[in-house]
Amino acid sequence: MVNLSSRFRRVCVFCGSSAGNKPSYQLAAIQLAKELVERNIDLVYGGGSIGLMGLVSQAVFDGGRHVLGVIPKTLMPREITGETIGEVRAVLSMHQRKAEMARQSDAFIALPGGYGTLEELLEVITWAQLGIHDKPVGLLNVDGYYDSLLSFIDKAVDEGFISPSARRIIVSAPTAHELMCKLEEYAPEHHGVASKLSWEI
Repeated sequence: MVNLSSRFRRVCVFCGSSAGNKPSYQLAAIQLAKELVERNIDLVYGGGSIGLMGLVSQAVFDGGRHVLGVIPKTLMPREITGETIGEVRAVLSMHQRKAEMARQSDAFIALPGGYGTLEELLEVITWAQLGIHDKPVGLLNVDGYYDSLLSFIDKAVDEGFISPSARRIIVSAPTAHELMCKLEEYAPEHHGVASKLSWEI
């Protein structure tokens, strides 16, 4: 296996606590994990051991990279089954979870997921728009899973609710390799308007 260099030390992955109905979603999680391992990148994620979360974290851990799972104490019985993977950091709330994941990471990637994944993804995009961070945000658009979301965002640009530069915060690609290459090359275009804000309470 060839080890590639990367500008990132740790990448945060948002993804479902379900595996999804298509094998391609599960395969994408494992392929993303392999990309991280090959680039010597550690994983930050939501701490669950089930669904796509479990697949990506186990594969990164098996590849010899550090895995940090951040999870609210109240979700531990629901999202962790059996042995925990890597380092698990328990927090008190969903807000603390997202803030800690963001603090620990150099970039963000969303795999397919549901409400929770969308909420985490849109919050880090909003933080980038506000100038709270300038870390890349990637969307692994497996089998067009996120096509309708991207269409909605493009409509919001057309209707004047999202600026073209803010639209370019989102980097998307259909494969893990292509997405990682795009994220490595990403340079922020948007201008921070709230640089004194942070994701602290």
